[in-house]
Amino acid sequence: VVYEQEGVFIHSSCGKNDDQDSLISGVLRVIEKENEVVVDWRPLDDTLDTSNILCAGKDSSSVVEWTPTPKEKCPRGADRPSSYEAEWDMVTTVSFKKKPHSNGDATTHANGESKWSFLFSLADLKSIKQNKEGMGWSYLVFCLKDDVKLPALHFHHGDSKLLIKCLEKHVVLNESPQDKRVLLVNSQNKSLSQSFENLFDEPSYGLLQKLKRDPYTVTMGRFSKVTNYIFDSFRLSDPSSQRRPPSEMADFLNDAIPGLKINQQEEPGFEVITRIDLGKQPEVSRREPVSAEEWARNMDSEGRILNVDYIKRLIFKGGLCHTLRKEAWKFLLGYFPWNSTKEERANLQKRKTDEYFRMKLQWKSVSEEQEKRNSRLRDYRSLIEKDVNRTDRTNKFYEGEDNPGLILLHDILMTYCMYDFDLGYVQGMSDLLSPVLYVMENEVDAFWCFVSYMEQMHQNFEEQMQGMKTQLIQLSTLLRLLDSGFCSYLESQDSGYLYFCFRWLLIRFKREFSFQDILRLWEVMWTELPCQNFHLLLCCAILESEKQQIMEKHYGFNEILKHINELSMKIDVEYILCKAEAISMQMMNCKELPQAVSEILGIESSSVTPDSDTGEDESGAVLSCPTSLYQSISPPVIAANGTRDSTQQTSETQGLTPA
Repeated sequence: VVYEQEGVFIHSSCGKNDDQDSLISGVLRVIEKENEVVVDWRPLDDTLDTSNILCAGKDSSSVVEWTPTPKEKCPRGADRPSSYEAEWDMVTTVSFKKKPHSNGDATTHANGESKWSFLFSLADLKSIKQNKEGMGWSYLVFCLKDDVKLPALHFHHGDSKLLIKCLEKHVVLNESPQDKRVLLVNSQNKSLSQSFENLFDEPSYGLLQKLKRDPYTVTMGRFSKVTNYIFDSFRLSDPSSQRRPPSEMADFLNDAIPGLKINQQEEPGFEVITRIDLGKQPEVSRREPVSAEEWARNMDSEGRILNVDYIKRLIFKGGLCHTLRKEAWKFLLGYFPWNSTKEERANLQKRKTDEYFRMKLQWKSVSEEQEKRNSRLRDYRSLIEKDVNRTDRTNKFYEGEDNPGLILLHDILMTYCMYDFDLGYVQGMSDLLSPVLYVMENEVDAFWCFVSYMEQMHQNFEEQMQGMKTQLIQLSTLLRLLDSGFCSYLESQDSGYLYFCFRWLLIRFKREFSFQDILRLWEVMWTELPCQNFHLLLCCAILESEKQQIMEKHYGFNEILKHINELSMKIDVEYILCKAEAISMQMMNCKELPQAVSEILGIESSSVTPDSDTGEDESGAVLSCPTSLYQSISPPVIAANGTRDSTQQTSETQGLTPA
C-alpha cells in the first residue's frame, strides 16, 4: 500500500429524500502489485474483506450490471496479499448501476454488503476530473478507457492533491487543453518505465529515485528475474508492430535518468564512426605476476621506487603476487606517494592513524539518544549494517556472523561517513571496501586506501549519478566504433542503451569475477595503463566475447539480459585482460580515430600517423605508441587462449633492472 486515505466519501443520492445525498465513508488506497498498480476504494465497514468488491468480467467493454465475486473469505495474516492478488488479477473495468431499495441506507446486496466498493488498474485509467477550487469539498472523478465513469470521491479531510502526486509516480498526467480541471493519462511512456522497473522486481516508485537512493539493490542480481510480461509490455499496442521506433528506448532512459543521451544508429554523426576500419586485433600475451624480489630490485636504499612507469607496466602486464599486494596497493591507490622514502611513509602512517581514530571516536561516542535526533547518521548505520550482512562470505576473511573482518568492515564504513558526511554511505560501497580490507589486514591502511579508491569512484554514488551517465554514453561510443553491426543488433532488441552493463560499472565488476580474480583485475586497472577508461574496454571485451552467441541464437531483450546476468563468476579474467588490451592497441593504432573516442581514451593527435621507427610525427613531437609501452618486458607469457609459454623467458626477465 503506497497511499491510504480515510474520510473519502461517496455521495450516493440514495436516501429517502432524493434531494439529499447519503454519505458513504470509505478508505481509498493505491496498491502496488507484482505487475500493476491498482486504486481501491471501499466503505469503512468492509475494508478488511475483499470478497465483496465488484468487478466486471475479463471480456467486458461496457458494463451495466454488477457481478460480485464469489463469496470467499480471505485468510488473514501473511497469506492475505497473495490471495488478494490472485482474486483480482483479471479485473479490467468496473461500473455502477443503481437498484431500487426500500430504506435510506447505502445500497446492499442480498448478503448485506455494500455494492459501492470498486477497484481498477491504472492501466485502465483514461482521465481524472477535479472540482473547481473553492467549491466545497475537493473531489475526483475517475474515467476509465471504456468511458465508464466511477462515482465522485469527495475528500472531506482534504489532501486530494497527495493522491495526484502518488499517481504521477506511475502515470503521466497532463492538463486537458479543453478543460484545465481534467487530467489526461498519457500512459505510453510511463508503461515503458513501469515495465523497465519490473526487471528488478521492485516497487515502481520511479527508476531515478530508486537509483539515487539505493543503486546497489536496484542493480544487484535483479536481471535474472526477467519475464515475458516485461518483453510484451515494451511492445507497442499494435500487434503487427514487432519493433519500437529505434529512438524510443533512448528517449525513455533519458527521461528516467536526466542527462543520459545514448545515440541510436539513425544519428548521422555516427556514420563516420561506423565506416572506420580498425584492422585486425593484435595478438596479446600476459606475463607472470610481479614478485617481491622484482619489486625490491626496483627500490633504492631509502625505499624510493626507482622507475614508476616501468613498475606500472610490469603490474599491468602480469599483476602482483599476493604477498606484495599489501605494500604495492598503497602506491597504486595513491595512499603512498611513489617518490616517498620508507621513513616518510612511516611518518605518514602515524599521522593517518591518529586522524582515523579521531574520526572513529566521533561516531563511537554518539549516544543512542543523539543518533535518534540525527536521521542521516541513523540511515547510514542502517544501510551499512544491511550491506555488511550480505558481504560475500566465500572468502574466509569474512566467514561467520561475528567475524572480525565483518566488524572492521562496519567500522571503516561508519568512519568514512564522518570523513565525507555529505556523500555518506551509499549501498555498494562495501563491495569496493571488502577486497581492500582483505588485502591490507589492517583497519587504518584499509580505510585510507578506500578513501583513495572512492576519490576515483565517488561520481558513481553521487545523487545525480553523473559518473554513471557519462560512462554509459562513453561505452556506447566505444562499442559502436568497435562493432557497429553488434550495436545495431542490440538496438533492434531494445538493448542498445547497454543498461545491462550498469552493475559492471557501478562497482567495477566486483560481482562478475571471483574474489581472487577481482584482486588481479583491480590492480591492473589502477595502473591507469594503457589508456584512460580501460575499464570501458574491459566491458567491450566481455560483450565482444559474447557477441557470437547472442547474435547466432537470435537472443531478444529477455535473453540478452538473462545471458549477461548469468556470466557472473564465469568470465576468464586473464583472457578478458588480453582482449581488452588488444582492443586498446587496435584503437590507438587507428589512423582516423574519431575525436570523441580519442577524448575517452585520453589519446592526443590520433589523426597523425607516428613514424614506425622514431615514434615521432612530422613536427618532432613524440607520440605515445602502445607497442612501445611493453617492449622492455619479455617474460613468460599467458596467451589469449590461456596457455602458458615458459620458453620465452629471457635474461632480461631473470635480472630486471630499472629502465
